[in-house]
Amino acid sequence: MEKRNIIVIGASAGGFEAIQQLIAHLPPDLDAAIFIVWHMAPTVQGVMPQALRKLTTFPVAHAVSNELIRMNRIYIAPPDHHLLLENDHVRLTHGPKENRFRPAIDPLFRSAAYAYGNRVIGVILSGALDDGTAGLWTIKEYGGMALVQDPKEAPVSAMPESAIRQVTIDAIAPIAQLATLLVQLVGQEVDPTSSIPVNQDKKTKTEIRIAAEDTALGNTMAQFGQFSAYACPDCHGVMIKIEEGSLVRYRCHTGHAYSADSLLASVTGKIEESLYSALRGMDERVILLNQLGDQFAAANKPRQAALYFQLAQVDQQWSELLRQAARIQPALKPETPDDQPTSSDGIVPALSALL
Repeated sequence: MEKRNIIVIGASAGGFEAIQQLIAHLPPDLDAAIFIVWHMAPTVQGVMPQALRKLTTFPVAHAVSNELIRMNRIYIAPPDHHLLLENDHVRLTHGPKENRFRPAIDPLFRSAAYAYGNRVIGVILSGALDDGTAGLWTIKEYGGMALVQDPKEAPVSAMPESAIRQVTIDAIAPIAQLATLLVQLVGQEVDPTSSIPVNQDKKTKTEIRIAAEDTALGNTMAQFGQFSAYACPDCHGVMIKIEEGSLVRYRCHTGHAYSADSLLASVTGKIEESLYSALRGMDERVILLNQLGDQFAAANKPRQAALYFQLAQVDQQWSELLRQAARIQPALKPETPDDQPTSSDGIVPALSALL
């Protein structure tokens, strides 16, 4: 009989402290391999190994591609690399971003489920939006267990809440209780993983290969979903809509992946870019129209000058409307569900001011 001894942990905003607290509560002789993805900018120096070494006697380090998986160790995804599990070793890749991140939580969770089945325990901690939900869903599909930090305790509750809403969770608890549960679960004997539907197994393998930088065209997701009306915010490729239970997510043919929430956040960000691009163009047009008006006035052609000055005034009014739209646009940006307005009370007046 195999034992439950693979722990995968995902966190984002507010998650650095949550990870530290969880590791500090684990006994030093825990017979499990622990893998951690914490969202960070690609240029940020990875400081988590140093921070965790102060809290535990576990060997802690950034994962190294192709190193063997050993028990009683902590492997951390380094900046700008996905961390994947492949049977007895780890793999680091520079595959397409998922939910706007690399490393992302879903590729780790998905690969752990595929390689280790019901030996896996997935843990979602504090974070914004919903990265990790799809990966945790896959862990459950392959017979693993799903633990989630109590959203009331999490500094940013969106990720735990998303997982609770869309995945069958085995336990929702504060950090200290999660650590106790992990100690109880690790080492338990598990039956062989039940057979996975062929299409689900093929889809999981395909998505792992995409994250592993295998040729995307040879790993198309079109057979696992339907073409959507949305273009990928990263590469503008057509996105495939993938449905898993109540989960809806998207992946383009080059490999970028988005949950519905992260896609909404990206599209909203693109709106802001477009507004400022249009504002820049309008301001340049006003300047040019006024310059042409000055030229006609200097040439003693008042009629033509007046026409250009009039056009400049009209464009200046449109420019001000765009400027107001750019100012209120952050109010429409769903950074996290916690930040979203509970009604349209704050939005409608702002929009009305433009009309």
